[in-house]
Amino acid sequence: QVQLVESGGGLVQAGGSLRLSCAASGRTFSSYAMGWLRQAPGKEREFVAGISWSGGSRSYVDSVKGRFTISRDNAKKTVYLQMNSLKPEDTAVYYCAAALGSSWSGLADYAYWGQGTQVTVSS
Repeated sequence: QVQLVESGGGLVQAGGSLRLSCAASGRTFSSYAMGWLRQAPGKEREFVAGISWSGGSRSYVDSVKGRFTISRDNAKKTVYLQMNSLKPEDTAVYYCAAALGSSWSGLADYAYWGQGTQVTVSS
């Protein structure tokens, strides 16, 4: 089992950057694929970015490609989401999650979730 705690959210102007971090506890962090998902007000939660257990494979939702980068440091048990060129439509609660299997693009792939961190992008 793994516990996840996100940090790094906040208020930023459009065009700005934020870096989200997700610290994990538990011995098996390196066994999990990890993902970032988000939920905007009045909308369903959606996949944003995912990374394999080794970090060798990554994927993104089309709307953030070229702007967001997911990475992980297994020694530190931490996964990151670097967000650049932020837009007002990126405003949401961002969740870190751990996937038990080899896929990570669907919400059902994730077994463990953090509590979320708010990202607000002003225009």
